[in-house]
Amino acid sequence: MPDHHKIRNHKHLKILGPLLHQQNLWHFNRRSASGAFAVGLFMAWMPVPFQMLLGAAGAILFQVNLPLSVALVWFSNPLTMPPLFYFAYLVGATILGIPESEFNFELSTEWLMQSMGVIWQPLLLGCLIMGVISAVVGYTAVRLLWRLHIVQHLKERRLRKKKAKKL
Repeated sequence: MPDHHKIRNHKHLKILGPLLHQQNLWHFNRRSASGAFAVGLFMAWMPVPFQMLLGAAGAILFQVNLPLSVALVWFSNPLTMPPLFYFAYLVGATILGIPESEFNFELSTEWLMQSMGVIWQPLLLGCLIMGVISAVVGYTAVRLLWRLHIVQHLKERRLRKKKAKKL
């Protein structure tokens, strides 16, 4: 984790002022971690540049762990983007009832501008749906795993106390 004092006092980040002083942005607890998973995984599905900035803005808006939100945005990275966004396109096309159009993905502005006219509606709908699903699954999984960890810890503590009383 980066030192939050350095980030708060960074010359380019000072414009955010007191927004970066919220405690949940830097603490790691059940609420901030599960919320960070929701924000980060949702933003990972958004087909826009600067997803990390959106993840940071979402973390500040919802007061969840900032470094974790930004890190989880990297779920979609240059290697995983083509299959993720193609899958999102298929989901959107299926829901809209649009027949799947064949296209060869190229990582270029020219290809993007030519193809976006045809694929933008199913792609954006699919990304939104997959973002919501990922956010809900990530949030719920962290909450459940955290809860299971606490229950297990309490059971172990009770057993230790029982053994200590027997001695």
